[in-house]
Amino acid sequence: MDLQLKGKTAFVSGSTQGIGFAIALQLLQEGAGVIINGRTAEKVKQVTEKLSRLVPGSSISGIAADFSKADEVQRLVQQLPAVDILVNNAGIFEPRHFLEITDEEWIRFFEVNVLSGVRLSRHVLPAMLEKNWGRIIFISSESAINIPEEMIHYGTTKTAQLSVSRGLAELTRNTGVTVNTILPGPTRSEGVDEFIKQVAASRKITPEQAEVEFFKTMRPSSIIQRFADVAEIANLVTYIASPLSSATNGASLRADGGILKTIF
Repeated sequence: MDLQLKGKTAFVSGSTQGIGFAIALQLLQEGAGVIINGRTAEKVKQVTEKLSRLVPGSSISGIAADFSKADEVQRLVQQLPAVDILVNNAGIFEPRHFLEITDEEWIRFFEVNVLSGVRLSRHVLPAMLEKNWGRIIFISSESAINIPEEMIHYGTTKTAQLSVSRGLAELTRNTGVTVNTILPGPTRSEGVDEFIKQVAASRKITPEQAEVEFFKTMRPSSIIQRFADVAEIANLVTYIASPLSSATNGASLRADGGILKTIF
């Protein structure tokens, strides 16, 4: 299927690894030009070179910025050219007990997980509306609805993303611009791999056993009973980024492995 992305330009925040990297790779493979983002210039350079090798002849560049720092985000926005597609993927997570999370840590999570998308969307939306075409996509989580007791702070920020996304979609009424949110379930990324290794070490079991235990005890409602691959999330994002998804707007789309026990 031709997703009609040739000639489009996308910016994917937090795209030097994990889901963001997989999204950038698929968009490049579909012919879009992609601007990636990471916290350091060195990491961005490494990943742009890697993507250039994986998709020869593609249009790939990068801008470094740490989304926990408002001044760096402002510099990024000043460097960001006009884009057709914005993927708000930058995010952090950390399992911590509610009673241990300080006000400063709550603010840090909101800076990265919520305000990063707010700031970028505020920058790109006017030009998209003027051009009468654009895609803004938020990468949220099933934790936005199924708030995890070990990550209340994280789940709260992901719920906030749903509100921002739906509200922005209302501003696109009767235009060719759409705003949607993706709800991944537990996905195998570098951060998740490290989390599972820590769990395994603390319980003196193998990482494979820890993964099985995770789904049995912490995510028992999962139907697939495994971590999703990052490419499985990117598949949905790439479609939503394309002109073929024009009738999908203001939606929260699940790639959660069936964790959310709801029919809508």
